Amino acid sequence: MQNPLAFVMAIAYISAAIAVFNGFLTTIGQARIACAALEGIARQPEARGPLTTSMIISLAFAETGGIYGLVIALIVLFPNPILNQFYMYLV
Repeated sequence: MQNPLAFVMAIAYISAAIAVFNGFLTTIGQARIACAALEGIARQPEARGPLTTSMIISLAFAETGGIYGLVIALIVLFPNPILNQFYMYLV
């Protein structure tokens, strides 16, 4: 291994990409939640209120995972404490 700092940075970028990919998967999950709620409303229009409430709560829970992925990606890329500590060890 030539430069251990470059290796740590590469791992940080790969983990940030995986965390951002979480956002894409969250979007697919939210689309499925909305699709299921709309199908339920189409089958039983009188259950619109409870289905809408359940859909909004489910979307909020699903969005939380996407936001966590974004926050983790930003922490890994910008104020990365592991990278700073590793850099101080090399210097």
